[in-house]
Amino acid sequence: MPYQSILKKLVASTPDAIGAIMVDWEGEAVQEYCHCEPYQMRFTAAHQGIILSRFKAMHASQGMVEDLVITTTTERLIIGCIDQEYALAMNVGRSCPMGLALHHFRIAIEELGKEI
Repeated sequence: MPYQSILKKLVASTPDAIGAIMVDWEGEAVQEYCHCEPYQMRFTAAHQGIILSRFKAMHASQGMVEDLVITTTTERLIIGCIDQEYALAMNVGRSCPMGLALHHFRIAIEELGKEI
């Protein structure tokens, strides 16, 4: 599956990346690549689906949601739409330069979109 290689490249090219996961519209994992327990990424994915759905509903009048970033004390979660049915989430540490993380994340979104 090409998804694995795209996620691996995303995590490898992003400093302090913890992992990335592609999910379907129900929040079910399609593929993940991470430097942590896969369960942690799947747990994040299930909840990111809820967050993304709510955010889309709240901002429907402003156009399609492309991506959003949630920042905690120790990490950042980037969530982005691949298309109407699939999304990508990536966890990075706070030391990761956000501009660089978003750059690599958006390239991965584009590559995954071509594979679907």
